[in-house]
Amino acid sequence: MSAVCIQIVEGNPHLRSLLGWHLQQVGYSVYQSASLQQAKDVYLNRKPQLVVLDSDLSDGNGLEFCRWLRQQSQPFVLILSARSTESDIVAGLRAGADDYLTKPFGMQEFLARVEALTRRSRPTVAPAILDYGDLKIDLVQRRVHLKHELIDLTPQEFSLLYVLAQAGGLPLSRSELLRKAWPDAIDNHRTVDTHVLSLRKKIEVDPRQPNLIQTVRNVGYRFNTEVAGPGLVAASNPSPNHNHRAAMHSLS
Repeated sequence: MSAVCIQIVEGNPHLRSLLGWHLQQVGYSVYQSASLQQAKDVYLNRKPQLVVLDSDLSDGNGLEFCRWLRQQSQPFVLILSARSTESDIVAGLRAGADDYLTKPFGMQEFLARVEALTRRSRPTVAPAILDYGDLKIDLVQRRVHLKHELIDLTPQEFSLLYVLAQAGGLPLSRSELLRKAWPDAIDNHRTVDTHVLSLRKKIEVDPRQPNLIQTVRNVGYRFNTEVAGPGLVAASNPSPNHNHRAAMHSLS
């Protein structure tokens, strides 16, 4: 795989050179620009995945260049700025930046932020099956197996379980679950509670004391990845039902 291409647009020649050297040392392909005019030419010729952008340049405002970038092929943008007030940071993010780092900063923090952004830029292949040990969620066939037993879920229950599992343990509010699992459903939080209760009866050891789909007080629900492994068994053994009628709504 070719190296990730990064463009540095920085007016300070010493800082520009230092950042470029460190990025090259960890394997990035780096192009440097000292001015906005240079930066536009380099960007159009090289199409970098990430632009490290000084907010204050000798020939113009870096935020204007950030807005221009947003009209192009949508690179990630990390703004570097000596401006540290909340309003400055908000202005940078609203101009289209993905991250904002205040000068002076440590090199390790800079590299970590670059790594986080470039990691997001790498193409990923969506898995066909989400595997949580005893619990397996087949995204193609829309089937759920628990300890090799096919669990009979309705299309709505499957969508709910999928959205919860994809959150990776983070709690989701009832509004988020409604929007992501059933985009066309009416805005009724009781719909979420009803389907969570039904889902728990099918996949929890004890639905009255759920460990897999947990209630997060004043928030909503979360999928407990810590217990989704060996030892998880169903509370009941429903008969298989291969009638998977509804295609899952696209998730926002």
